[in-house]
Formats: sequence, C-alpha cells, structure tokens
Amino acid sequence: MSTTNTTSTDTISSETMPEKTATTKASYSNVSPQSGSLRKTTPSTRPQRPENRRGNTKGSMKAEEYFTHPMDNEEHSKIPYFMRMQGSITPRLLVPLVVVGAWATLITCISRFVHPLIVSNLLLTVLGFVVALGISFRTSSAYERYVEGRKYWAQLSQSSRDLARQIWIHAQERHDKDPQLGKEDLLGKLTALNLIVAFSVALMHKLRFEPYASYDDLADLVSNLSTFAGDAYDPEVVSHREASKWKKAGDWLGLAFAESNPRKLIQRSKKNLGNLPLEILTYLSAYVESIVQNKTFDNGTYQAMVMNDLNSMSEVLAGCERVLSTPLPVAYSIAISQITWVYVLALPFQLWKDLQWITIPGTVVGAYIILGIAAIGRQIEDPFGHDTNDLPLERFCNQIKTEIDIISSKAPPKPEDFIKLEENKVLYSLSHPAWNARSTEDIRASLKAKANTKSGSSEPLQEVGRVPLAAV
Repeated sequence: MSTTNTTSTDTISSETMPEKTATTKASYSNVSPQSGSLRKTTPSTRPQRPENRRGNTKGSMKAEEYFTHPMDNEEHSKIPYFMRMQGSITPRLLVPLVVVGAWATLITCISRFVHPLIVSNLLLTVLGFVVALGISFRTSSAYERYVEGRKYWAQLSQSSRDLARQIWIHAQERHDKDPQLGKEDLLGKLTALNLIVAFSVALMHKLRFEPYASYDDLADLVSNLSTFAGDAYDPEVVSHREASKWKKAGDWLGLAFAESNPRKLIQRSKKNLGNLPLEILTYLSAYVESIVQNKTFDNGTYQAMVMNDLNSMSEVLAGCERVLSTPLPVAYSIAISQITWVYVLALPFQLWKDLQWITIPGTVVGAYIILGIAAIGRQIEDPFGHDTNDLPLERFCNQIKTEIDIISSKAPPKPEDFIKLEENKVLYSLSHPAWNARSTEDIRASLKAKANTKSGSSEPLQEVGRVPLAAV
C-alpha cells in the first residue's frame, strides 16, 4: 500500500519514504508555480512574502520578529505574565509615554517655578467616565471581532476534516474494474484533498491582503489551476524591497508613519486578482460533480453531507471577509483617540496640587494604563494580521494539513480489518471471535450485566455457567 503526502502531486511508496524530502525538493525546481504568466517562474526564483521568512522550527525566530509575528500559544513559558515582553503592548507605548513624560515634566516645572497650573479634580472625574466608556466600547468591539474570527477558523477546521474524510472513505476507487481507473480515482481524491488544504492557505493570504498564488506555502498546491491570481502575477509588482532599520524600528514602536499600507499589493495590481479561495471552492465542486457523474460517489446522503461542507467553507470565507472589512467606524476611532489623549494631557494639571513632583511618574503610569488598553483594542481589531496577539493562522493551516495527511495515510479501512480480530475486546475481556461463538442471548445477558456493574469498576467480565456476568 502506498502513502501519499497531500501537499505533493506525486504518490510516494512507503519504501521510498526516507528519500521523499530530497526527491520532492529536487522535483519542485522544475514545477511551474501557477498558470498564465506565473508558469514562467520557478520556485527557486519565486518571490517570498516578507512576513513568511522565518522558519517553522522552534527557536528560529529572529530578534526583530519577536514582537511582529503571532505568538504560538502552544509553547509554554515560565516567565510570569507581568515580566513578559512578547505579546506585550509596551514596545508600542514607549514613544507615547516619552511624550507624556515630557509634557508632565513641562507642566510640573511651570507650576513649580512660574505659576501653578491647576484644574479642578471634577474635570478628572467627568473625563474619566467618558474615557472609560469609550475605551470599554472599543475593547469589547475588538474582542468580539477576535472571537468571531477564531470561531470561523474552527468551523473551517471542522469542515475541512469532514470533507476530506467523506471524500477519502466514501468516494470509491475502481481498482476491481480496471487498475488504471482505480489509480486515477485515487489521484483524483488526493487532488481534492490538496485543494482543501489550499483553500485554508489561500484564505489566510487573502485575509492578510496577499492576493497572489506565488507564495511558498501555496504555489505548489494550486499550480494545476487556472486562476485570476495566477494570471495577474507580475514580478515587478510583487518584488519587495528590504525595509530600512529606521522603518523596522518605527514599526516595532507602533509609529503610524512607519506602518506600511497592507493593501499595497492589491492597489498596485494591473489586472483583476479575483478571489482565490472562491475559485478553489469552484474546482472542489467540479470534482464532486465528476465523481457523482461517474457513479463512484452515488450515495445521496453522502452527497448532501459533502455539499453541506462546501457551503460551510463558503460561509467561512464570507464571514472572515465581513470581519475584515467591517472595522469600527472611523468616526468612533478618531473620537475615542482624541478623548483619550485630552484626558491624558490634562492629568498633570489635576495632579500637581496634591502630588507635586510625583505628578510626573503619576501621569506616566496613568497614561500607560489608559493608552495601553486602547492600543490593545486597536491591535486585536484585525485578528488576521501579523501582530503578536493576532490569530496564529499559519498554525491553523498546518493543523488542517497534518490532519488531512493522517486521513490519507492509509487506504480506506474495511470493517473486517478491525472487527473480526482477536485484539478486538468487544466485551472485556473476551475478544470478538470468542463472543462470536456464543449465542445472542449470552451477549445480551452480558450487556445487561455490564450495565449493572458498579460505575468506575475496571474488573473484567467473568463467566458464571454459560452467561458472563460482571464481577461485583
């Protein structure tokens, strides 16, 4: 029996599995990555998105990527939360806190050496209520989008598993009629499983405004498809210039003028980029139609289940697009930001009378709390990006791929392969062959005795006469 990697278009026998990596990499250099103009580019010259440069192995993260990539929540850290930096909003608050500290120092010095600048604490109370209301609204709204995005990816994971399982198990392979037909059916099923993986990867790139099909984790999955994204490929548009150290530092500090436009690849495109996940669903539907027509998938119940899974994947696509394209209205964002800064800048005037020189650190601490919560809301508002607190979409895609690899690693099992075995302890501790030699009445009597067994007991069923009873 042969095993197959769903991310490759070749079937590899179990005897040649140790050489799989080397032979696959060698063959990739001669495989065209996409249809149309993209077919002229080999994977060795394929442009790689800058966000995907880091390796997948643990410990390979670059220092500058420590704060600029989604965290892997599966990794355990022994550092207390209040001492952690990865995932913290602190780096993005350094510049604002320096500005606030300088402002508080200025107001404190003027109040101390020139003229007291004092405002009634009543203003602090009124503005504090408004700021708390605005920040609470923004944070709850952003977290709701974050949770909704995670639910859609959980739904995609479930639908992908179900669809892959139904195709792999219930789509027949006609080996008994014609070995060549059976082989074609097997390769067709593997192609469909590749497309399921490709859908999740293409959706990840689309949600990150990476519209092409040339990325390393996607190109070999869709190289056999004719798509708008493939036809629109232009090396001049996709080419990436290495960001300067100043720009990297500005991005790390969260400075608005240093942030790149996430939609720049879409805006630079000279052709229609299409909708790659939707096109992949179209090819999957075409495959399902073909196996229905050739009678290898003629069970109406299974057909309905497969169509439900395809509709579920389409629902995930629409839902993620809705989350991405419906942020908090700009008017709210501007108003909340202005109100927050007015409150922070007014703090020194209200703290000077009671705190004197302590006004400076007091203002900085207050600003850290207020601006920090507001910044967290801004960061998780788009849960599909590259920030440390965004959803780890790469891990979700790898999980889907791994699970589909597991499903396709063995031929569809037959009941006789796992039921009529000595190892099958149907009713512990007797096996299937032993119980098969008994009468139906004995089996049912044993089942009744099993139900009467004390909960939590692990003692085996024992024979009393011809009827096995549970030991008490």
